[in-house]
Amino acid sequence: MTQIKPTVFVVDDDPAMRNSLGSLLRSVGLEVQALESVPDFLKSERPNGPTCLVLDVRMPGRSGLDFQQELLAANVYIPIIFITAYGDIPMSVQAMKGGAIEFLPKPFRDQDLIDAIQLGLARDQARRSDEMELSILRERYEKLSDREGEVMYHVSQGHLNKQIATAMGIREITVKVHRGQVMRKMQASSTPDLARMADKLKEAGR
Repeated sequence: MTQIKPTVFVVDDDPAMRNSLGSLLRSVGLEVQALESVPDFLKSERPNGPTCLVLDVRMPGRSGLDFQQELLAANVYIPIIFITAYGDIPMSVQAMKGGAIEFLPKPFRDQDLIDAIQLGLARDQARRSDEMELSILRERYEKLSDREGEVMYHVSQGHLNKQIATAMGIREITVKVHRGQVMRKMQASSTPDLARMADKLKEAGR
């Protein structure tokens, strides 16, 4: 995943702005897809790598702010940098409350846009890494037996083998065997590492 080049989508109905931003971002080594409208963005193919969206606020048809809300409602997470020639404070507040990286009134400094994009790409990379780690943990967890899953829970709570044996009504030696299997199957390097995995699975609802 880290070898896949990041992609920046630019959605603006102004051809001159699209061309200008495309040239700027390519000059700093970024892949760019410049599109005229939200429908064009929806029809475009998503690259399998870090992405962010530079989105004009006011366009014919669906506005950038409306589209942001639609993405949130659909649980689609892509970092958004808003740009606009007609922005105001309420717009800015709405955009930032919706999780936008930045709200830049035109004309803006090239470096301000590049900094915002780099932040957005870094956040998307982190999100993708977290999702990949969670997917791997879920696959490992599914390989545990019911009893091993119970042992994992107790171990992650800091319970000693003797306490686990009493709680589960099994022998302490059996707990040790299950504990070893849990550590092996989850590929945990230590008890704190296993506890971190358990916390991550719990937060995601397993």
